[in-house]
Amino acid sequence: MEKIVQTAGRDALGEFAPEFADLNDNTLFGKVWNDEDIDHKTRCIITVVALMSSGITDSSLKYHLENAKKAGVTRKEIAAIITHVAFYAGWPKGWAVFNMAKEVWAEEGVAADAKTAHAAEMVFPIGAPNDAFAQYFIGQSYLAPISTSQVGIFNVTFEPGCRNNWHVHHADKGGGQILICVAGRGYYQEWGKDAVEMKPGDCINIPVGVKHWHGAAPDSWFSHLAVEVPGENGSNEWLEAVDDSQYGILK
Repeated sequence: MEKIVQTAGRDALGEFAPEFADLNDNTLFGKVWNDEDIDHKTRCIITVVALMSSGITDSSLKYHLENAKKAGVTRKEIAAIITHVAFYAGWPKGWAVFNMAKEVWAEEGVAADAKTAHAAEMVFPIGAPNDAFAQYFIGQSYLAPISTSQVGIFNVTFEPGCRNNWHVHHADKGGGQILICVAGRGYYQEWGKDAVEMKPGDCINIPVGVKHWHGAAPDSWFSHLAVEVPGENGSNEWLEAVDDSQYGILK
């Protein structure tokens, strides 16, 4: 974990209360927060619970709620945490903290709503997070197997801005891939050519040996069926990422 460095004490109270500032920055945050006996996410949760229980609902709580979000605490998790603590610390405190948490996790709520709306646009499921191939994607993707016998067919969903790396499909005979857009808006691009926009119903045929990438538009969820064309000794060669300078020109 990256070492936590704090200067709030020195910035706010360095001249007025230098000893307190030193304890805040160098002992509390410099030592206690960097103690690895408790993982960072757990420490963030404990701090939120302690402040809520004490009735502290000022900017310091918002700071620690934001810290918790950065540490990986999700909207569902913080809602469950606040609900649990409210039974022991007091219902009004729960209401107060929920009002702050809603602001901190507002973007996640919008993203969740957009994902739900996207799922409603298609008959295929979004599926599970595509963790097995996450290293070859920028952003979050999801994978739902539609057919795994005769011909492999998978529904691949990309969150806005998500795209896979440049890659090449290989095979001694046959092979390649077919993409069929089923919802949202995305792009397909071959090396040395302009990107092609994909909308529902669009179909792309990808021969073997062609370097390419595909993914969502910056402002839209995107799903396509990936059809694996049968071939002999087929394989995928994953290459460099589509960096922001390449992707940023798309709209």
